[in-house]
Amino acid sequence: MLALPLQVVDSFLFNYNIGDVLLLVAVLGAVGILVQRSNKLFGLHLLTFGLLFVVLPGNMLEPKAGSLLASVAMYKFVGLALLVMAPVIFAVSRR
Repeated sequence: MLALPLQVVDSFLFNYNIGDVLLLVAVLGAVGILVQRSNKLFGLHLLTFGLLFVVLPGNMLEPKAGSLLASVAMYKFVGLALLVMAPVIFAVSRR
């Protein structure tokens, strides 16, 4: 198995922050949950990531060169939007 040198991995990840990683994991997890067709689990998933975005300190969400969102406030607003949507999805779901 070919292992990448640590410098290559570090130079790639240097352009992103923890908020970008959380967005990627949230989207990939949501796709996996939607395949199972469980809206209650989907609501809990969104609630978890909404809480993570709101609770994480701002310095961990500082935008870098390749960041998806332009400011810390945008990551916090995504968290708030997820916190608003998640209970609604959970409440209206049947399974």
